[in-house]
Amino acid sequence: MKTELKKTTTKPSTIRISAGERVFHALNYIFFALVSWTTLFPFLNLLAKSLSSEEAVLSGRVSLFPVDIQFGTYLYVLSDAKFMNAFMVSVTITAAGTAIGLIMTAIAAYPLSKPRLRGRKFFILMYVFTMLFSGGLIPAYLLMHRLELIDTLWVLFLPSMISVFNMLIIKNYFESLPDELEESAKMDGATNLTILLRITVPLSLPVFATIALFYAVGFWNDYFASMIYINSPELKPLQLYLKELLIHSNITYQDGGHVPNIDAVMNTTPQAIQAASILVATLPILLVYPFLQKYFVKGVLIGSVKG
Repeated sequence: MKTELKKTTTKPSTIRISAGERVFHALNYIFFALVSWTTLFPFLNLLAKSLSSEEAVLSGRVSLFPVDIQFGTYLYVLSDAKFMNAFMVSVTITAAGTAIGLIMTAIAAYPLSKPRLRGRKFFILMYVFTMLFSGGLIPAYLLMHRLELIDTLWVLFLPSMISVFNMLIIKNYFESLPDELEESAKMDGATNLTILLRITVPLSLPVFATIALFYAVGFWNDYFASMIYINSPELKPLQLYLKELLIHSNITYQDGGHVPNIDAVMNTTPQAIQAASILVATLPILLVYPFLQKYFVKGVLIGSVKG
């Protein structure tokens, strides 16, 4: 006699959402949609102005979409020697400052993450003290003058090599790593430098990527240091160039030697030149985010929970 086994299937229980929760979710979607729109609108407006003709921009007919599309504005911006020089200066400062800052910050954070360090609390207190108090602008300028760093590229990233906030994030991340890894490495005869380079650093790529993004954005967007310390036009970074471009909006385009297609450029306005310059200056740092996005949240959360 064959017995048939009846298979009982249990349906997953559906979670009922109340009317109040539905209203809350709807308001959340509306709120974040408005925030996203207010963030995206300036970029769309700049893009439309940079691609629109002179008559459309001056008449105020440009809002979100370009009118009478022309590419002479970008042709002028990319062929401007001052813009390209400032662009390369910003790239140099950002690359060198991010690399040196990340190395120096990691070197400072590693010993402070070890409880066996003598005077550890005192050193941490001294670092935190610098976050709250500083000597001021005039003593900083006198110090840079004594060090003969005025009007050099070094002055734009050497004073900002170590950010205490970034150092504390990396320190907390180092503290979250298992102590057994270091103990087993020491039993094999590894030194502190070997442990840092071969064990700690490979395991800390998420927080390093996050801090590298912090440094890169900070160096790329900084214009105040160059405004104070830089005098030579060839050493001015891109953000200072944009600041001066926005202030001096009454630009005349009479020198055709820097423009490959002068007829196309004559169909544009100072507002369009400003918009195109801002977009070209913003694009490089925006392209960095997709590559570091997967590390960003993980690096910040793990590095900020413990400590």
